[in-house]
Amino acid sequence: MNRMCRAHPAQRRADRGLTLFEMLVVMGIVGILTAIGVPSFRYITASNRIASEVNGLLGDLQFARAEAIKEGQTVTVCVSTDNTNCSTTSTAWNSGWIVFSDVNNDATINTNIVLHKQTAFSGTDTFNANNGIGSISFNREGFASGPAGFAAGTLITLHASPVSNGTTRCLAVTMIGLATTLTYNQTSNGFTCI
Repeated sequence: MNRMCRAHPAQRRADRGLTLFEMLVVMGIVGILTAIGVPSFRYITASNRIASEVNGLLGDLQFARAEAIKEGQTVTVCVSTDNTNCSTTSTAWNSGWIVFSDVNNDATINTNIVLHKQTAFSGTDTFNANNGIGSISFNREGFASGPAGFAAGTLITLHASPVSNGTTRCLAVTMIGLATTLTYNQTSNGFTCI
């Protein structure tokens, strides 16, 4: 009876593993799936990073406006390269920014209370205002103001590197204090926010 249950030696060798052909087929399928998946993954991670960065500034602008209304005094958001003072030379919001109570309404920290700090972006993304605005202040009624170029509001554009339609966002701030994000659209003249 034991003789009948034993498998033939040639049959046992065939069941031990994969052949070279089977291994090459599996490696080919994995290579094809990787080639398809990696670019999609890069686009998704870049898009999520951009959304997170623009939403960070949007959230801080909305927070500053709410604090200005609640406290009844001016609150300013400004570009800061060192997280302690407003930058007088840089208007690149990707350098970081600070939110502070601006009691004397001069857009400088002095002895004012810092409410929030945002450090610089770690990547190569650029975040610039279209009219060189480096600070935005909200008064006790929630209206926004800024330097001379802010007369009609501002548009801050966030570009990933390399610039593409899917990984670019705009942040529009109006004089009434409304801050919204916009998507980017490619036109014959370049990119515009819609």
